[in-house]
Amino acid sequence: MTAEPTVQRPPEPDWLAMTTEELIAYREAENRFRASAAARAFTGEPHPDVVIEWREPALPGRVLPVRVYRPAGRDDGALPLVVHVHGGGFVGTAVQSDWVNSRLAARLPAVVVSVEHRLVAPDHPLPDAVDDGWDVLRHLVRDAGTWGIDPARVAVFGESCGGLISALAAIRAREAGLPLRAQVLVNPAVDATDAMFDHPSVTEYAATPTLGVPVLRLFQRLAVPPGTDARALSPLHAGDLSGLAPALVVVPTHDPLADHGRRYAERLAAAGTPVRLAEYAGAGHAFLSLPGLVPQAEAAATDILGFLRTSLAADRA
Repeated sequence: MTAEPTVQRPPEPDWLAMTTEELIAYREAENRFRASAAARAFTGEPHPDVVIEWREPALPGRVLPVRVYRPAGRDDGALPLVVHVHGGGFVGTAVQSDWVNSRLAARLPAVVVSVEHRLVAPDHPLPDAVDDGWDVLRHLVRDAGTWGIDPARVAVFGESCGGLISALAAIRAREAGLPLRAQVLVNPAVDATDAMFDHPSVTEYAATPTLGVPVLRLFQRLAVPPGTDARALSPLHAGDLSGLAPALVVVPTHDPLADHGRRYAERLAAAGTPVRLAEYAGAGHAFLSLPGLVPQAEAAATDILGFLRTSLAADRA
């Protein structure tokens, strides 16, 4: 058997000076690394009792890859659904979240579907990724029988930019009358306005190894097209947060976006939406995708599992 060639991680670019061509080249190289065997030392191994496959559901005007995690050997009826959205914004792949998603699939048990959304770029601003998250959720619920899921037991789960996408999906679900049991938002980036840099945690942790202010500035520039009201893309600035699915907001304390999550939890609570804020002292941004480096990832995954197990229980009204 031929060994897989070692995939090297690309050097960190000059975030604020990179051209579109440099962004695309960096993204492709970085995502090859995140999907490689070499990265498993950091991102963790998938659960052995889960079948993982790529599928391509047909969405309005496009076909979009999703990564599906299904517990092996389950033939006892429709399972709950967890729709996951990975972090990264302008870089990232569902593969980087195999560790947590496969564990949720095995231990809930549930079908977990991770959205390989269109990454933010000059030709694909943030509204495209937001539509991808919502359209996958809506497609799966409408075609539940084909996917072997219970449309009455559905949750959304997002990390970083994926937390923003998932939070907006929860708001859209309320408006569309699509019932959700829960939303899990991990180190969510919920403010894409100019005020996103005004939170104290952004100043305190401006240059952490996993996320720095230059990356946030590039994200904002790509995410919000000129003339767009950034508040429409920012759950933190949504007008009405009442009547949403109960939320678990997971915040690593050493994260520039820590105060994004804290403030969003406060707004949810003030609106009467059930919410629990879980803080992980000493953990940095993207920690849930780095179980090989950050010990708090195991505790957070266990917390998310418990929250979803209760929320998605078959006997829960």
